Amino acid sequence: MSDQSLAQIERTVIRCQRCPELREYCAEIGRERRKAYADWDYWARPVSGFGDHAARILIVGLAPAAHGANRTGRMFTGDRSGDFLYGALHRAGLANQPDSSDVHDGLKMQDVYITAALRCAPPHNKPTSLQLSRCADYLHREVSGLKPKVILALGGLGWNAVLKTLRELNHVIPSPRPKFGHGAEIAFGSITLLGCYHVSQQNTFTGRLTESMIDIVLKRAKAMASAS
Repeated sequence: MSDQSLAQIERTVIRCQRCPELREYCAEIGRERRKAYADWDYWARPVSGFGDHAARILIVGLAPAAHGANRTGRMFTGDRSGDFLYGALHRAGLANQPDSSDVHDGLKMQDVYITAALRCAPPHNKPTSLQLSRCADYLHREVSGLKPKVILALGGLGWNAVLKTLRELNHVIPSPRPKFGHGAEIAFGSITLLGCYHVSQQNTFTGRLTESMIDIVLKRAKAMASAS
């Protein structure tokens, strides 16, 4: 995809007004703020995708965190989930640094673009089916334009969003419908979908997702993306 085309999608996402209730919620979080971030000017808007515009690996998360990406304006930036994800991407040679604190920290992706099923932070981190539906065509446009070789879905909601997008792009979804699981893998022609437990604190703090587990998945994604 050309830089101009992907940049247009990013600009469109930032201006999105499809979910007034989410726009108000994000703005409210930005006004109230968390005590630790009292001096921050929250982004408090939809968050666009981020990364290499020629990426062969597309990572799809759930949604911006209220005091993470909703604060900083960049996916998986400013919270523990992002620390875990970008640390893993750095170990895999897919990011130039292991930290992601703000949009001016110098972080750059190599062959990876990061997006989400929902572009606004939802209350309690639980988007509704209607909100996901309203947001779905952004992912559709990213997949259609980027034409990634690998899509890495973080969590079941990300997995389901990708399957919906692939079906809309005329890929045949097997029956029964492929179930999400950590390390799950299914090929759709030139695209392979991989599953990984979400990098949420609930998963990483309890050991459900460890560094070695995500390292293995990213190693697999990188190998498939590099295959001719």
